[in-house]
Parts: sequence; structure tokens; C-alpha cells
Amino acid sequence: MQFVTILTFFLAIAIVGIYTYKKMQKGESANHSEDSYFLGGRSLTWGVVGMSLLLTNMNPTQFVGMSGQAFSQNMSNMAYEVTSGFVLALVALLLVPRYLKQGLTTIPQFLEYRYDAQTKSIVSILFMILFIINIIPTTLYAGAIALSQVFDVQKIFGLSFAQGIWLTVWIVGIIGYFYAILGGLRAIAISDTFNGIVLAVGGALVPIFALLQIGHGDFCAGFSHFVTATPEKFNAIGAVGDAVPFNGAIVGLLLVNFYYWGTDQSIIQRALAAKSLEHSQKGVMLCGLLKTFTPLLVIIPGIMAYQLIGNDGSPADTMYAKLVIKVLPTWLIGLFSAAMFGSILSVYNGVLNSAATLFAINVYKPYWGKGKSQKEIIHAGKKFGIVIAIISMIISPMIMYAPAGLFQFTQTLSGFFNVPIFTIIFMGYVTKRVPAIAAKIGLFFFIFVYGVLQLVIQPQMSFLYQLLILFVITCALMLLIGKIWPRSSDFVLESYSVVELKQWQHRFEAAWFVTFLVIFWYIIFSPLGLANSAGAGWHTLAWIGVAALFCLIGCFITKKKFCC
Repeated sequence: MQFVTILTFFLAIAIVGIYTYKKMQKGESANHSEDSYFLGGRSLTWGVVGMSLLLTNMNPTQFVGMSGQAFSQNMSNMAYEVTSGFVLALVALLLVPRYLKQGLTTIPQFLEYRYDAQTKSIVSILFMILFIINIIPTTLYAGAIALSQVFDVQKIFGLSFAQGIWLTVWIVGIIGYFYAILGGLRAIAISDTFNGIVLAVGGALVPIFALLQIGHGDFCAGFSHFVTATPEKFNAIGAVGDAVPFNGAIVGLLLVNFYYWGTDQSIIQRALAAKSLEHSQKGVMLCGLLKTFTPLLVIIPGIMAYQLIGNDGSPADTMYAKLVIKVLPTWLIGLFSAAMFGSILSVYNGVLNSAATLFAINVYKPYWGKGKSQKEIIHAGKKFGIVIAIISMIISPMIMYAPAGLFQFTQTLSGFFNVPIFTIIFMGYVTKRVPAIAAKIGLFFFIFVYGVLQLVIQPQMSFLYQLLILFVITCALMLLIGKIWPRSSDFVLESYSVVELKQWQHRFEAAWFVTFLVIFWYIIFSPLGLANSAGAGWHTLAWIGVAALFCLIGCFITKKKFCC
């Protein structure tokens, strides 16, 4: 039954991809222009933008890694998910209008406008390195852990754990490559929406059946026991030693999230592909709304595994798959596997397409593609995708030897790229005279010092604190260089109006509602709520009421100041 379910899912994905690909082949612009292949012809509606953003982010690394952290620690890693809602609201309000005004295809294009072509090329290469050594390999590895255990690949083929991971990684990687490179962004984005429905259903079934098992068939009894049995696990206010210490580290995490949602090419490319600014803002806000609920799918199962399975000596990263096998009926495990496979494809496809975009537009075209047709440039991007896919599939299985766990490994490694890139983009927007040399010095200073801290000094301090401190120092360094060697003239943000630039009328209401949900979840998962030994009560409702009032007042003031 499992194989029948996942085979049906494969066929459905193939049908969606083939239909979209054939549809795009009709007409003069069918995949033979850069906008058509890399940005879906700038035709994505807000629902597709929002779901594609979510699915590119909702990957096996989160299901496997974040539930593993909750199993071994507590819910402090919820910050990665919930604060993303707040960040996405700001991205929709502040960054998306600027990106679409400039008609960007890639984020490094802004760096060329603001600094110079060399800065654009450097950042494009850093993006591609990040994709090759981190994002694609960790996605494939996390998916391989889940799928190989669910289907018991090791036992079926008589392989060791490591051999089973290698086999699963290469099977998924090869299938995903052909889908990503054939269809372009529009095919990926539409299939992401389809995958999103399956993933939401499959992901939601795991905690539902876990509660039924905790309550011995009684859902309400299971819920009551679950929220009272281990209150310490529900604390999202992390202390020193937890995944996300709450005080200074939460500010460092906001920087990480601003990079990811606002400047990471594999993510923001969906917003750039919207048919208008209004659709882009709606889509980004939709993703922000949904991100505030994702802890229920990717973190809570770790606590359920702790209560149902306990510490059996297995790695924490395997607990999500163990929970799936334990609580889901056999016939539903196939649906879960289909959802997980769809999640792998969404991230893998999206990142491969973005890497091909960066290489074709920012590296190949200016250096080797002068005088060549757009079709030839696209073809060069596709060939580069083959190289990335092969390297990533070689690196992926080696992550099993990472000592700190999958999710922590991913985030720490990303620090070499994410906040350094965000820093020079941030300074590019908030200053007018900081020169290109400041961006290059700031970029390499940040990466070098962070590398020394991680690989040589290794201080007993969260990497999020380190990123925050280096962000402040690098900004100060760039300002100092700007004072000594300023640009000859102020930078002016030009408008190319490639799509309709009318802003969404209800953007501020949506932003404040998402902000309320962020505060709401932090009240629930803290000593004010479920992390209290006495449980949630009237005091919890009182704090939620205060949060609602704060957001209503904030919405009123914001609309009055910026809309009228």
C-alpha cells in the first residue's frame, strides 16, 4: 500500500510537471526567455507565491532536525519558525516593493546597481557555494533519513545505515534534477502548491495520530496528558545552552531570517516572479501567516516522540521517522512518504533552479555569454545544474557524521554566508555614499572572523550571538570606509516598472495580525502558558488580550501614518 500511494503521488507530480511544461512551450516566450524560465514569465498569483515560498522552506531538514532538537531539549528552536512570520511581514512591506521597482531577476543584480559588477559576482558565487555545500545536501540527507527508515531500505536491500542513505540520496537527487531543470520556475511553483496540500495533510496526521495513541484512542485525553506531562519541554524561552537563547540570540536570529526570507535567491525568487506588487505582497504575507503555525507540524512531534518512545539510544534526528512508523496506520505511511518526497522535491527543485539562474545571469552571461541568445544562456544554466546536483549528492551523505545534529549543523554553516550577505545588502539600502570597496572588505572581514570563531577559537557562545556582534562591527566598518572613501555621488533607486507596482490595500492589517500570532505562540509556549507546571490559565488569556490590544493600536497608528 505504501508503494502504491507514493507511486500515485509520483505520477501526479509528473502530470503536473508535464502539463505545465507543455503549456509553457506554447507561444513565442515559452521557456526561451530569461523571465519565462527563471521567473515563470512574472505571472505567479499570490496563492502560488505563498505556497511555493512555504514549500521551498518546509523541508525534511525541519521535520527531522527541529523535532530532533525538541526531543533532546525544548521548544526554543521555535524561534526559527515563528519569528519568520514577523520577518516576512517586513519583507512584504519594505523589500518586495524595492525589488519589483527595480525589476530584479536575482538579488545580486541589486548589488551591481548599488556597488559594482565585481561585488555582484562575488555574492553570486557565495550563493552557489551555500547551495552546493549546505542547502541541497542537508535537504537530501534529511529526506533520506526519513524515507530510508519508513521504507526500511537497509533491510530490503541488505545495506548498512550509511549505504541506505547513499542509495536514497542518489535516487531522490536524480529524479528531482530532471524535474527542476526541465520545467523552470513556473512548473516548480505550481507543483509546490500541489505538494503543499499533500504535505499539510500528511504532516498534520502525525500529531493527530500521536495524540490518539497517547490517549489510548481518546483524542481529548491524549491532548490533556500531552500538554501536562512534560511542561519543561514546552518552553520556547531558551536559556544558555538551548538551541536559541532568547535574549541576545533572538536578535541574531532575526538577522538570519531577514537574510533567508529577504535576500536568499532560492526563496525570494518566488516573490520576484509575481504578476504584480499586490500579488507578491499577498503571497509573502500568506507565507508569513502559515509559518507561525508550522511548529505544530515540525517541532511538537519531537515532544510527542519523547513521551511515546523515550530515549532509546537512537540519534535524535531519527525520532521523527520513528514516531511516524509508531503512530500512523500502515496505509497512511505511504501518504506521509509522498508528502515528505514532495517536500524534498520542492526545496531541491527550487534551489537548483535558483543556482542555475545565478550562474546563467550573473556569471555566464557577463563573462562568456556576450552575443549569445537567451536560449543558449538558459542551456548553460541547465548544464551548471548538473554539476551542482552531482556535487551535492556526493556531499549529502557525509552529514551523518556532523556531531551537533542536523539542524544545528545547517544553521551554523549558513552563518558563513547568510548574515554577511544580508549586511552589505542592508547597508546598500540604508546608506547612499558607502562605496563598493566597503562592501567587499565588509564581506570578507565578516566571513573570515566568523570562520576563525567557528573553526579555531570555538567560544562557548551561541553562533547567533557571534553573528549579531559581527553584524554591528561590519556595519560600523563599512560606515567608516564610507566616510574615508565615499562614492562620488548618492545612490538613487531607479524604477523599471516591469509589473504593476500598486501596493496591497490591506498590507498593514495583515502584517499586524501576523505579529499578533508571533506573540500569541510565545505566550502559549512559555512559563506564561504550557511551560508552567500549573499549566495555562486565565493569566494566559490576559496576556493574549494585552498582545491583541497592542497589535490593534499598532495597526491603527501605522495605517494612519503611512496610508493617509
